[in-house]
Amino acid sequence: MNDKYIPYGHQQIDETDIVVVAYTLKSDFITTGPKVKEFEDKIASYCGAKYAVAVSSGTSALHSACVVAGISQGDEVITTPITFIATIAGIVHCGGIPVLADIREDTINIDPHEIENKITGKTKAIIPVDFSGHPANLDRIKHIAKSNGLIVIEDACHALGAEYKGQRIGSISDMTVFSFHPVKHITTGEGGMVLTDNEDYYKKLLVFRNHNIIKGINHWEYKVNDFGFNYRITDIQCALGISQLKKLDYFIERRREIARMYNDAFARPNEIITPVELNSVKSAYHLYVIQLRSLHRDPIIRWLVEKNIGVQVHYIPAHYHPCLQKCGYRQGDFPKAEAYYSRAISLPLFPSMSDDDVNYVIDAVKSIIARCT
Repeated sequence: MNDKYIPYGHQQIDETDIVVVAYTLKSDFITTGPKVKEFEDKIASYCGAKYAVAVSSGTSALHSACVVAGISQGDEVITTPITFIATIAGIVHCGGIPVLADIREDTINIDPHEIENKITGKTKAIIPVDFSGHPANLDRIKHIAKSNGLIVIEDACHALGAEYKGQRIGSISDMTVFSFHPVKHITTGEGGMVLTDNEDYYKKLLVFRNHNIIKGINHWEYKVNDFGFNYRITDIQCALGISQLKKLDYFIERRREIARMYNDAFARPNEIITPVELNSVKSAYHLYVIQLRSLHRDPIIRWLVEKNIGVQVHYIPAHYHPCLQKCGYRQGDFPKAEAYYSRAISLPLFPSMSDDDVNYVIDAVKSIIARCT
């Protein structure tokens, strides 16, 4: 038994992060100020995008992107059932209708063939999710969108630093959304961002995050044509984000190193299905999800938790939630997503995990698998 609790994810904050935050607290700006624009510019440059708008969370970034994409009452937006509910909330908050499409069995990302089957005259956008840090099939999705006059809002909250065919995520879709929650690749405490090459989207995002206030000629003049939200982020948070960004490449390489350790260790037990990484992508490995071929998952999760290993399940399929069942969805609607969910266990994965931590998780998983088979 390990006395140390190993969570499934955790931030990595060091003294350099603390120093820059403390310095910002002593400056003239602690809410929206120069650090916000600096952080936006650095993320945009890192990802190869023209514009970036930082907001208060990944959830508010998704909502903002849906708003500026023009999603409104009755518009249909196609997305995946294997995602955090915030992906779908952004659609619903605009009055849109979430249309779910089943996943691929290998990458757990939305299946482009299923997307094509769901398109109607009311479809306005597609929101692919780069599940666990593995980019979706963006070429196919962009082709489908272009052929049908649709907007692609890429939920890349798992995928900062990932690559698709040699191109960094953030520079490919019409809009790309990131999250800076503590379990993500870098953190600002809470925070999110929308990246785009579209100047019109960019200008609308800037206004929307600040109550939809349009400034007048005089500094005291402004008008509000439509109600917006306070989705602003602070200079304190962005100072932390700038410091964290300097370590992103190391964070991702360490995540990939841990994933390789898991892959090597779990190559033998036939009971374990390890994650797929296609040759065309470089996964950012936000999550490391194993699947069980035949064993019942829930007792294994309970046993691992008793061993102080904070495993998780990502995610309960969206259509299992009452909020979507009110829209007519039912269990059984998406067999591939449901089969994945019944087998999935997210193992701990974060940069500050030691090799001893990783090996402890490996030994515990192999031990319980051996006992049950």
